[in-house]
Amino acid sequence: MGRARCWSRAHPTAPDAAIALVVLVCMLVAAFARPRGGRGFTTPIEVHPPSVLGVVLMVLAAGALLQRRHHPRSVLFATVALTVLDFAMGRPSSPVAFTVVVALFTLAAGSDRPTTWRVGLLTMGVLTGAAMALSSEPWYSQQNLGVFAWTGMAAAAGDAVRSRRAFIDAMRERAERAERTREEEARRRVAEERLRIARDLHDVVAHHIALVNVQAGVAAHVMDKRPDQAKEALAHVREASRSAIDELRATVGLLRQSGDPEAPTEPAPGLGQLEALAETFRTAGLPVRLLVADVLVADGAPRLPAAVGLAAYRVVQEALTNVGKHAGTSAAAEVSVVRAVSGIEVTVLDDGGSGPREPAPGGGHGLLGMRERVTALGGSLVAEPRYGGGFRVQAILPVQPRQQEHA
Repeated sequence: MGRARCWSRAHPTAPDAAIALVVLVCMLVAAFARPRGGRGFTTPIEVHPPSVLGVVLMVLAAGALLQRRHHPRSVLFATVALTVLDFAMGRPSSPVAFTVVVALFTLAAGSDRPTTWRVGLLTMGVLTGAAMALSSEPWYSQQNLGVFAWTGMAAAAGDAVRSRRAFIDAMRERAERAERTREEEARRRVAEERLRIARDLHDVVAHHIALVNVQAGVAAHVMDKRPDQAKEALAHVREASRSAIDELRATVGLLRQSGDPEAPTEPAPGLGQLEALAETFRTAGLPVRLLVADVLVADGAPRLPAAVGLAAYRVVQEALTNVGKHAGTSAAAEVSVVRAVSGIEVTVLDDGGSGPREPAPGGGHGLLGMRERVTALGGSLVAEPRYGGGFRVQAILPVQPRQQEHA
């Protein structure tokens, strides 16, 4: 079947030629064998050779079918004209009408429904009227009614084929559109997941590396004069690096499959871990004052969704990391988390330290990551220098995070 299909595509006129040949054979057989009286299946058949003009009309009509796909209207008009001419010869039946059935079917299968029924009704009317007026049989004979029935069935069959093709094409297009939509949705989800993991990795690495940098600087500064303090700073470096490794393992563990071992089981950080976070900065030499008012629990249940608590924790973590990175340990920071009208307000302030605030070398993604986190939940973020020195980071987070657009 595959070879035959390929061959027919390479030779598009071959199927039309085969159909025209089959129709010509059927017309010749019908012209030679005619019924003679009787009824039903016992009707006797007599052999009566057709005239030369009749054979010429059959050959011309069958030859016209070779162009039925390229010029369906012209072929239908030609076959109707040849059939009417065959009726005018006064024979009791016209085999040339077979070609009209094929031509009308082709036109109906390749056009729309209104055109099909207009042309079909016109063809049925012309052929039936010609058969009744020109045939030697009575106007109510079976042959005349058969012309009406065959042309009507040809139009109906062609319209049914066209409708089925349109339905199959629509189903195929819908399946292709659904496949494209699934691929786009998969790519969107992958991009969102990559962005989320990148934000988490940036927050974890930036925070702990900043602490390690500060403590390593302290250890290098007092190594010769106060080895005890240097040892304590190195211990803090070790603790910060261990915490960084643990958080990185937990973050990267989210990429595991559901059946992989050692999947992370600890909950995501939230407002309940802010005190421990502030203590790590205090240990590194950055004074941090923390105020969390009326946002943690209510009636024994957490007030905030996990996504909101995690976003607030990451905002505070990144803001304090920036304070230690740009203002140094000579600065002091204040963190407050309070109830706002539409959610919670997270504010991180610093006084800028004793010297000017240093710009980040090469820029960073901390503020961008904070803004993306807050915006994804439907909140707002302000990060700007304070009048008189220092920096202010303020985030407003809704109690109920906004649903994702394609969730």
